This record gives sequence, structure tokens and C-alpha cells, in this order.
Amino acid sequence: MSTELMVRLDDVPRIAHHFRLQFEQAQSAWVLLYPEGMVKLSPTAGEILRRIDGKANVETLIHNLEAAFPGADLRQDVLDFIKSAHEPGWLDNQR
Repeated sequence: MSTELMVRLDDVPRIAHHFRLQFEQAQSAWVLLYPEGMVKLSPTAGEILRRIDGKANVETLIHNLEAAFPGADLRQDVLDFIKSAHEPGWLDNQR
């Protein structure tokens, strides 16, 4: 039986409680802070994570990102990122 996470468009992701997203001037990047350290995010990851508020579903996140970057088809990139961000525990879902 596979335990692979399936990301649904109606999932409402949120940053896990032990992480805090903030822009770190010294890093010139968005970072995820946690008790044991920090994860420096790529520009793409930062753009996605800063829109995750625990209220918007995945479909809304995709729409908002595509509105911010006209002409870009970001659906699969967002789905892949959300799936990969669950693996290290950065995100969880409210259903």
C-alpha cells in the first residue's frame, strides 16, 4: 500500500506550527525558522509559502500565483512543491 501524499485542489495547506516564515534580510531570502535552525528558501518556494495562510485552498493558491505571474502555467509546479513541502513537515493540511 502506497503512503504517497495526494495533493487535492480543495486541501487548505498551512505552515506547520513549529515553523515560522519570515524574510531574513541577512540572507536576502524568505526562510523557515524552527527550533533547531533555519531553512533558506528558493525564490519560488518563498513566493508559494508566503501565500499559504491556512485559509486559502490549493486551487486559490494556484490562481493567485498565476495572477501574480501572468502567462505562467504554475499548476503542476505548485502541486509538486506542496507535496514536497509535506515530506519534511513544513506543511500540514486543514480539511
